[in-house]
Amino acid sequence: MTTRQISETTEDIYGFETSEGFISDVTDKILPQIEDWQNRPLDEVYPILFIDGIHYSVRDNGIIRKLAAYVILGINTEGKKEVLTIQVGENESSKYRLSVLNELKNRWVKDILILCADGLAGIKEAIAAAFPKTEYQRCIVHQVRNTLKYVPDKDRKAFATDLKTIYQAPLWQPLNA
Repeated sequence: MTTRQISETTEDIYGFETSEGFISDVTDKILPQIEDWQNRPLDEVYPILFIDGIHYSVRDNGIIRKLAAYVILGINTEGKKEVLTIQVGENESSKYRLSVLNELKNRWVKDILILCADGLAGIKEAIAAAFPKTEYQRCIVHQVRNTLKYVPDKDRKAFATDLKTIYQAPLWQPLNA
């Protein structure tokens, strides 16, 4: 977004004006911090990683381009969630996915136990190339969406209710229950 677009969006959303100069000053101040965050070393091992792509369109010099932003969320060995990176790319090829995973390796990640992602073509191959011992798990949200598209509209609500009993079932029961 241009500084003018950010200023207009700020006014639309929050109801106050900001000058383009102010936006530029803020951007100049935080960019080094963002770069530091994007390049920080990561843990060597993540038990679980979630990758999800967000698709959007941008206008660039009068041309509309489709972009994908990959958000990679990790569960560290202490069980805490952390956003590892957000990568923006022009396409979602397996080559691009592999480059995203290789960037994690370049930031010290040596092992991922389970990687949960959507079922787009090439994701399994990218995982196998970057982290050969990692187990792939298709994201449950994507599984449910994919399943529901084959259910007639009139049956979708009841079917989704039945699916909840499967995907929201307790994982364990206490021995004294």
